[in-house]
Amino acid sequence: MKTPDRVRLALASLLLAVAGQATAADYVQAPGSTLVFASNYQGETFTGKFGGFTTTLSFDPANLATSKLDVAIQLAGTQTGNGDRDGTLVSADFFNVAKFAQARYTATKFRSLGGNQYAADGTLSLRGVSKPVTLTFTWTPGAQPVLAGKATVKRLDFGVGGGDWADTSTIPNDVAISTKVVFKPAK
Repeated sequence: MKTPDRVRLALASLLLAVAGQATAADYVQAPGSTLVFASNYQGETFTGKFGGFTTTLSFDPANLATSKLDVAIQLAGTQTGNGDRDGTLVSADFFNVAKFAQARYTATKFRSLGGNQYAADGTLSLRGVSKPVTLTFTWTPGAQPVLAGKATVKRLDFGVGGGDWADTSTIPNDVAISTKVVFKPAK
């Protein structure tokens, strides 16, 4: 084999190797997405939704090591259907929206749980505190893929509802978070 042929063969092999490496697809949040929470107050269950949220995702089920998730959550405008509770949630005792306008969840470590089930081990930053939070989710691929997930947040770890509100017999420490994010390809 002549030297130029060896060079061409080496280049072709390198190109095939690079092309064979899976890269994550990049997505942005599309309309129809939801992010809600549920808790109890004196034994009464209530649900709420945040003022808004924006999600970006880089995800490839065949190569989880390249996956990344970033969710910016607007705390102002959080609604539970009860004006008094909504006012309290944005106050200094809870979200302290005047000082901390948004929360952020980021994840770069993903695990397969089998089938189309995954876990994202990430960090939630809320009220100036950052703690690990795991989001378990189902991934439904397609033209507009869907991530449907759940997480549990320990509110007192973030100073949410401290002081007089720290009594977990009045409001439990665990807050259930649910999300359904519809995605479209990033441009």
